[in-house]
Amino acid sequence: MEAYLKEALEIVKAQASVRTMNEEEITEMVRKLADGIRMISEGTMVADDATVSAIDAKKAIKEKTITCVECGKSFKIITKKHLATHGLTADEYRAKCGYKKGTPLVCKSLQRERRKKMKDMKLWQRRTQK
Repeated sequence: MEAYLKEALEIVKAQASVRTMNEEEITEMVRKLADGIRMISEGTMVADDATVSAIDAKKAIKEKTITCVECGKSFKIITKKHLATHGLTADEYRAKCGYKKGTPLVCKSLQRERRKKMKDMKLWQRRTQK
């Protein structure tokens, strides 16, 4: 197991150097990669359903990332293009995960940033011409 863990740590270290990851994300990624490397080397690769079901939809939306419940990848925004790779629309994805109909598929920090920009723009007010 130690060899698998070393390989997984190297991969996660490289990933963490190019994007911000919290402790939970790093730990989860190391665990998944070590298990995956071990299963590949032993030739006992199982279907992805086992790892995908481990992702809780309620915990998928985090401060700096949102994790796709289908594949386990982390993003700032889950796009239509990504969901299309799973054969889903945004509405179908929300329904499958148990999210409310209008839930944005973005991380919390980006959602807050967008909300602040919209409030600053005050588009709902009529502009007076001078």
